Amino acid sequence: MAIRNICIYGAGALGGAFAAKIASTLGDEVNVSVIARGAHLAAIQENGLTVVKTGEGGSLNVRLAATSDPKELPKQDLVITGMKGHQLADAAEGLAGLLKDGTRVVPVVNGIPWWYFHRDEESGHAERQLPELDPDGKLWRLVGPARVIGCVAYQGGEVMQPGMIRLYGDGRFFLGEPSGEISQDLVSISDVFGRAGITIVPTQRIRDAIWTKLMGNAAYNPISALTRARMDRMMENRLLVEQISKVMTETRAVGEALGAVFNGSVDEQLNRSGGFGPVKTSMLQDLIAGKPLEIGPLTGMVVALGKLTGVPTPTCETVLALTTQLDHENLRD
Repeated sequence: MAIRNICIYGAGALGGAFAAKIASTLGDEVNVSVIARGAHLAAIQENGLTVVKTGEGGSLNVRLAATSDPKELPKQDLVITGMKGHQLADAAEGLAGLLKDGTRVVPVVNGIPWWYFHRDEESGHAERQLPELDPDGKLWRLVGPARVIGCVAYQGGEVMQPGMIRLYGDGRFFLGEPSGEISQDLVSISDVFGRAGITIVPTQRIRDAIWTKLMGNAAYNPISALTRARMDRMMENRLLVEQISKVMTETRAVGEALGAVFNGSVDEQLNRSGGFGPVKTSMLQDLIAGKPLEIGPLTGMVVALGKLTGVPTPTCETVLALTTQLDHENLRD
């Protein structure tokens, strides 16, 4: 796979970090562009894109092509989406305009992705589409699941101000083909990311990585939004930890019913979470900013797939109902 043109569609915290790292290290080899909007786009166009990494001091600033209109860009070899899962369907037509024969798409999303059941030989639901994430089937039809290489991100970050991103700690990213094969495209993309200083873990079982991370996201994100609590404060509250554990246990049961193998127990996940510190989850950040919450791909899909597999999810259903109403009220205000 020859990779010359790379577009990051959605230059928020993680998407912007990908763009800046690739452009700064491989700018002589590849053309990097970003799709952004509003004040963030204006700042990138005027001053470039800046990434600050906590604890190391200094920052990285790069100049790159930035636009809100994908039609202004040429066809791409690789498209990385930095939008959340509930935003992707609205971008299907824009994404499609960037594609040519052989273009691969790496969606960096939390939760269950719209392509989840493509070439899934373990769940018994291969090629099942998910209208909860792709209501009109536009992503499936216009982008196509065959183009996708799945990505699970372990990297905290936020947009500090327009044009400036802060990353927390050293991240790592699991990449995998939906089919489970280690394709040449997967090797080529992993190589580009690795040479840009991005830690990549290629995997033959990307769905295991999806569910292992979702076990935490389905619990921490909505509960942090409902309580407006940072990670450290949530983990200090015994009653909250009990509810977090219930959400994790239900999520794990649904994943296992679909064939996922988890890396570690619920207790081990909770123990690791105790060291997260004063971090605001992405959903809490969106709540404070008055943005729509990423409910569907997280707790919403745990409940939906629980119904599909016959696995009870009573705690997740309660959290889903409360968070959905919170989202409605927050947007109404």
